[in-house]
Amino acid sequence: MSVGLLIFFAIVGAMICAKARVAGGAVVFALAALVMFIGTPAGAGLPGMVADFLGAVSQASQPLTGGGSRAVG
Repeated sequence: MSVGLLIFFAIVGAMICAKARVAGGAVVFALAALVMFIGTPAGAGLPGMVADFLGAVSQASQPLTGGGSRAVG
């Protein structure tokens, strides 16, 4: 069985669980699909892209937050 087919079945399982309002099952299936996707060559760059995105958001928000975390008082 290919990894792509397993990812597809995990996404379908998550959709079925969500439709049946079983939140725990939907989360488990979605996390399984995400972990399998990151394990593929196409998804290997995903953690780096998320880190770059969060770094850019952090840099963009520094002028709004005063450049760091300070206690109010």
